[in-house]
Amino acid sequence: MAEEQLYLRSKVIVEPLVDRFYVWPHTLAPIQAAMNLAFLQVPLLESYLQSPKVHVAASHNPELRGGYFINIPEERADEVRDLLTTIKRERAEMLRFAEAIAEGQELLRANATGFDLTPLYPKLPQELGGLVELAYDTDNQAQIRFLEPLAYRSGIYQESRQSVQLSFETGIERPFILSTPRLASPEVLELPIPFRHAGLEELFRTRVRPTTLGHLREALELDEDQTKQLSGMLSEQPALSADRHIDSGGRIRYFGHACLVLQTPEAAIVTDPFISADNTAGDRYTLDDLPDFIDLVLITHGHQDHIVLETLLQLRGRVGAVVLPRSSRGNLADPSMALMLKFQGFPVIEVDDFDEVAFPGGKVTATPFLGEHCDLDIRGKSTYWAEFAGKKVFVGADSSGIDPLLYRYVKAHLGTADIAFLGMECDGAPLTWLYQALLTKPVTKKMSSSRKLSGSNAAQAADIMVELGAKEAYVYAMGEEPWLGHVMATTYNEDTYQIKQIDEFMTWCKDRGIKAGHLYGQQEWRW
Repeated sequence: MAEEQLYLRSKVIVEPLVDRFYVWPHTLAPIQAAMNLAFLQVPLLESYLQSPKVHVAASHNPELRGGYFINIPEERADEVRDLLTTIKRERAEMLRFAEAIAEGQELLRANATGFDLTPLYPKLPQELGGLVELAYDTDNQAQIRFLEPLAYRSGIYQESRQSVQLSFETGIERPFILSTPRLASPEVLELPIPFRHAGLEELFRTRVRPTTLGHLREALELDEDQTKQLSGMLSEQPALSADRHIDSGGRIRYFGHACLVLQTPEAAIVTDPFISADNTAGDRYTLDDLPDFIDLVLITHGHQDHIVLETLLQLRGRVGAVVLPRSSRGNLADPSMALMLKFQGFPVIEVDDFDEVAFPGGKVTATPFLGEHCDLDIRGKSTYWAEFAGKKVFVGADSSGIDPLLYRYVKAHLGTADIAFLGMECDGAPLTWLYQALLTKPVTKKMSSSRKLSGSNAAQAADIMVELGAKEAYVYAMGEEPWLGHVMATTYNEDTYQIKQIDEFMTWCKDRGIKAGHLYGQQEWRW
């Protein structure tokens, strides 16, 4: 078998991990990772060890879905204890850095009163030395600006935290990623290698191009047992879909959540790739349906359901470039996605509003993104306007219609959209659900609940359509597909506010002769 030409089986899934927690931007970008480790993950592990039964019971309570509870049986509590001990020992530098950030913020709150900040530098914790600048905004509000590129070259960015687990898709929902670490299992192949490791690119390329087990063993630096386990994940036959390419016209395919594949015979673009590996389900497009080469991957923003390393790592080596919105540079809540992916081995293009990126036969324009980030000063977010095969397509992600005049500017600059894709998760999670670890000053529950991760409601979506003048509207990015549960943990029924708002928007579109739909599972447009 070592010399046979083999493909990776379709149902193999990958979970990229940091200290055994499923990775997302705030646990990979070094400054934010330190704070999440110190102020969220370590306390979470400690809480579990105090009462494993409470955590497991809460994890199985549908009303607490998406809560910060560890879903690991009590009989494995010793493994969790070992993980916590290892983190405290081996990540001491990261933990101290996070504490230093909190101390530095408190120093500013107490002493930055509008006068010269120079005397405060010697008072900063030494861990921050060389990695920060103190600055006022024009309202004399002081802040710490982080020199983020330097952080990747410091001791707080530790690739030794990174590993990858490979296993088979079972159809059973995986544990929620923000709370439950992944322990070792006989059914899981452990790869203790960093995400940028060239062997991963070699492995995932075998979804479209075969290689030998011997080559993969060498590329991934596997031992005999690991090689044997990997051999069961390989097949002599590819499972690639025959219609993954087109020979004329244009096509859009909805792969679930916020993932669209825009195609012509000359090019392919994928938005926010988050793609199922289960090719036996029959109700979705999967990794098997992707074109062999993808010219551009468009990332709209840095939330865990839009920049998904689980899928992105499987595309590295098949992508011309990943297009990412430019962050605000040094803002604690706004890590640079371009830096993050660059350090994982991806080719990246960073864009500001109305920057253009050409591809064969068309172009993509970055357009502004409003709201959805709990009113934090986060600028690393972008919608996109794609022009290809005679169509103009607005990819709106979770951008809100809170100021519809924005979209009038978009239309004035780019023309009338043929199709608009809009996110309508209009009653999202509160501020502290995703950003708690970054808040060095507590906020009240009432304040947190007033600032949500929400997209457009019916009226706001209608305002967007009026200003864009689009001929068709499709609601997506709602987290409804069953294969998203480990990341999204959303639960809707016909009576929930979000669904009622979508129904109201569908009626609004119908009354105005606008073709519209509420996307779920898969859909295709062809012309």
